[in-house]
Amino acid sequence: MGGKVSFWHDVWCDTRPMALVYPSLFNAYDLKLGKVNEDINPLHNVILHTDYKDKYYKNLIPLGLKYDELLPWGGKITSESLRFFSPIVIWTKFTSTQYKHDLLFSAFVDYYKAWLLLMEQAVEETDVSQICLNREAQHKYLTWRTVKDPGYRVLKKLIGESMSKDLVRNFLFSGVNTLGRNTFLDYFPEYRCEDGTINEKRSMNGKSFETRPWDTGGEFVG
Repeated sequence: MGGKVSFWHDVWCDTRPMALVYPSLFNAYDLKLGKVNEDINPLHNVILHTDYKDKYYKNLIPLGLKYDELLPWGGKITSESLRFFSPIVIWTKFTSTQYKHDLLFSAFVDYYKAWLLLMEQAVEETDVSQICLNREAQHKYLTWRTVKDPGYRVLKKLIGESMSKDLVRNFLFSGVNTLGRNTFLDYFPEYRCEDGTINEKRSMNGKSFETRPWDTGGEFVG
């Protein structure tokens, strides 16, 4: 959502361009200054599971360093959000120019190729307990995004709460209804208000990172 959707001109709704079906949604992305996130999102928290991080990201660190120089860190990001990112995440902010858009597209292509290579090298998991852990981790991520994604509020203003909820749960983060039964508060109890509702704050512990929290070797330095 939000800055992650960069090429609305190529998005279609049935037989009509998305720009014609939802012009307000199309115009909403025409920003002069925006934050952008590009990543090969990890299944598990790489800050806690360093073995998982080394297995899948150690060889990708040079790719992350390349774009860290070209697309510098974009400012504060909460610790709650950071647990779903990898050491090669691109989190940047820039004024919209053709050069920056071309650079961002180049990053997308390189990251996509890296992801395809990971898929080619992947070995099918057969351990039932690990499969369950993987499924739960994916469901936890989807559950977080359906509630705390910063673009959700924008969608609700543009197309209404009902349509935005359907778009988020059944398209953008498809699987949140089928991969598990845990609720947002089951995964993130720290967000529970006294009346049982979800606290609307983005961060409960108030910790954020203004600079890249990984060093050039991919080690978390906070």
